[in-house]
Amino acid sequence: MRIISGIHKSKRIQAPKNLPVRPTTDMAKEALFNILNNSYYFNDIAVLDLFSGTGNISYEFGSRGTENITAVDAHSGCIQFINTTAKALDLSITVIKSDVFKYLEKANAKFDVIFADAPYEFELELFEKIVALVFENNLLNEEGVLVIEHSKQTDFKNHTRLSYQKKYGGNMFSFFENNEIS
Repeated sequence: MRIISGIHKSKRIQAPKNLPVRPTTDMAKEALFNILNNSYYFNDIAVLDLFSGTGNISYEFGSRGTENITAVDAHSGCIQFINTTAKALDLSITVIKSDVFKYLEKANAKFDVIFADAPYEFELELFEKIVALVFENNLLNEEGVLVIEHSKQTDFKNHTRLSYQKKYGGNMFSFFENNEIS
């Protein structure tokens, strides 16, 4: 994986092979950040990276100037890798070892962008639980967005908070916002 833009543009990061991860592809990540770049000044936002894995998304935000980044993952190896890499890149990332659902139940911070790259094999109910916890616990700022990366088999098209979806290869990004759509 590589960092697409910012102060660490083109920096390649090699994650250990023993981590249970599926990093967002460079093509999909570049497309996602092109969308987000039209809505946010990266140095002014707070980001929550759920199921952060290798930290790929967190590093991209950090490289683009975001200083308020929280990365949450349950795997000790992932947490250690993100901490080591963030330190080497001099990026301000708060790394939390936690089950994502437990974290969302107890979190009391607000974010502009929440990104969730949950396992693709999750049942729709687990993806919907992420959405429900984010909105029930009021974790997004007013103009904030929850982005869930998932396979094209997961279908959110009838969800009332779904704003839009984008497909890139086998990846899909679903964008959820505070305003419910009827």
